[in-house]
Amino acid sequence: MYLNAQLISRLKNKLEQLNQSRPLPATAVKKLREHFEIEMTYNSNGIEGNSLTLKETFLVIKEGITIKGKPLKDHLEATNHKEALEYLYDIADHEKKSTISEHLIKNLHQLVTQNIEKEWAGKYRTAPVIIGGAKHRPPDSLEVPHLMMALIKWLQKNQKKLHPVEIAALLHHKFVHIHPFFDGNGRTARLLMNLYLLMNGYPLVIILKNDRKKYYRVLQEADDGKFEEYVRFIAESVDRSLTIYLEAISPTKKNNQEKYIKLAEASKICRYSAKYLNLLARKGKLEAHKIGRDWVTTKKAIKKYLENRERNRN
Repeated sequence: MYLNAQLISRLKNKLEQLNQSRPLPATAVKKLREHFEIEMTYNSNGIEGNSLTLKETFLVIKEGITIKGKPLKDHLEATNHKEALEYLYDIADHEKKSTISEHLIKNLHQLVTQNIEKEWAGKYRTAPVIIGGAKHRPPDSLEVPHLMMALIKWLQKNQKKLHPVEIAALLHHKFVHIHPFFDGNGRTARLLMNLYLLMNGYPLVIILKNDRKKYYRVLQEADDGKFEEYVRFIAESVDRSLTIYLEAISPTKKNNQEKYIKLAEASKICRYSAKYLNLLARKGKLEAHKIGRDWVTTKKAIKKYLENRERNRN
């Protein structure tokens, strides 16, 4: 178990709230999916160096517009990612009893890299690869088929033993650790993680481009066997998506407790500094999430944390 009790409880409560609202209004579902489709395509591709802005990503995948001065590869990555997301939703919506397999993973990779790496789309690598800027050296290509088979067996054996968010995070890490393809491993890993989450009732989860450095750092720590911060990082992204969904389907309550405030403002209503609140947020002890580069929380969340801390002292 890598997640602390507070974060597990928060995820459980938000998922229960979401499930109680199902079936969600069709209009709300459509708008949310469009929002996440653009956001995830922009962020996931951006992590890998794609130069399209969020607005440009929208224009490419929704309007079919070519952005002057931007590489063709960046356009293809955007449209490919959109197709892969549609495939994900199709599986999650219509094949609830489906299982993750090597064939499914290859299909995801084929969609992500079609028209870019035609020769190797959906095919395991046959030579060594080096991950730029990382200490980890992926295993020899001869080991890839065996390791991918072992990954599927691990998933089947452990998915009932750990929290779904922990399984999704570990599945992502194990996949990129193997690095089974020549290119497109990061995007495929994030799609694979999301497929598992969708299958377990969670909304699509986005790793923000702004968090790229932290994302790579916690992945590297996981390579060294230190999984806590990495799994917590993924869980915070899940929490963010749940919050967005709940806000979209629920009437906004205009009271001070439910307005989001930055940690600098939150520090004025408690005895903790913004820096310490940031630490609590990153550890999952304080209910908070990121908007852009800034952590935000609520007065209600601050009050709840203080009450829990006082209760634990007694």
